[in-house]
Amino acid sequence: MTKLSTVIDRSKLKVRRDPYWSKIMSGCYLGYRKMTSTGSGTWTARYLDPDQQKQIRKPLGDYSDYPDNERYDLAQKDALAWFKHLGRGGSNESLTVKDICQRYVDHLKSEKTKKAAKDADQRFNRYVYNNTKLARTDITKLKPSQIDTWKKALRETLTTSGSNRGGQRSDSTLNRDITCLRSALNLAYKEGLVTSDFAWKGKLLPIKNAERKRDVYIDLEQRRKLIEFCPHDLAEFVKCSCLIPLRCGAIANLTTSNYDKKLKTLRVGKDKSGQDRRISLPQNIATFLEQHTKDKLPNAPIFARSNGDFWGKDAWKYPIKDAVIKAELPINTTMYTIRHSVITDLVHGGLDTLTVAQLSGTSVLMIEQHYGHLTKNHAKEALSRLAI
Repeated sequence: MTKLSTVIDRSKLKVRRDPYWSKIMSGCYLGYRKMTSTGSGTWTARYLDPDQQKQIRKPLGDYSDYPDNERYDLAQKDALAWFKHLGRGGSNESLTVKDICQRYVDHLKSEKTKKAAKDADQRFNRYVYNNTKLARTDITKLKPSQIDTWKKALRETLTTSGSNRGGQRSDSTLNRDITCLRSALNLAYKEGLVTSDFAWKGKLLPIKNAERKRDVYIDLEQRRKLIEFCPHDLAEFVKCSCLIPLRCGAIANLTTSNYDKKLKTLRVGKDKSGQDRRISLPQNIATFLEQHTKDKLPNAPIFARSNGDFWGKDAWKYPIKDAVIKAELPINTTMYTIRHSVITDLVHGGLDTLTVAQLSGTSVLMIEQHYGHLTKNHAKEALSRLAI
């Protein structure tokens, strides 16, 4: 074995292709490769897998950003962290944060939806990959301070879309952006690509109470007025939103095959949750859907645009704005306002939160957070009926 701990020790080494090795502990070695007489050498860790009796190596770099006299300690520290990672059963695959993010996108494509994968990929491209230092960091070397720095920079990044375009990021926006990175890192931890989540567990927690209560509500008469001023193809789409509290994207992706005429049920297959659910329909809504599925092919959209295409956010955005103005509704009324208003009516009408959550494809917690205040009167009335 060779002494590598001091600058003098390393300066005495002859130039050669193979590394000089120093034993750290049984089966674990730190190597130093000296390729030139004047340049910085590079460091490598070597580990003997006790199960397969196979040598595994990991390049550690040259640590040229640090003084010569600190490089051995830094290389040894990184080598020990890697040995510990392997000893816990961690993968010997060398992956960066960017690699982890890309693996997560592939996971979403196969396990969730292409839409979810595309959304995550776009967020990574905008907010992770542009941070070169973070993106290139080996997942096993990720530090809490890097996550802190990234999160602070993200907080200061102005929004690029929506009604708040160019403004300061809200807590809810920040939560949505950090969720993707947290999920990608958690998946890597679950799969054993890293054996500790210490670097991000306490740093990427969602901000509490970030979601503001929905305060734009349009009543039944206003909804009818909105439908009246919409183009015919959009009017039928909006009418469906008024009848069933589905997300706009879920309605846009409904095809004839999603509706079962015999059972009068609607299968919602493409939604935020990514899971199929079936909704039993009353006669009036069943009749409405039968009219829109009659004589259509199974893969045809139930609510198509005038040109036969599926609806999308960019297609309904401006027609809805025009209809809102003509109907003299609150200027910040959107397609989502309709869903919020329908959910409000269901909760206010006394329907239990579990059923409302199932109909709208969200969690009971979300319903309670945003609409729980509407149930207070129901509780009061229920208690009043207990009088003896």
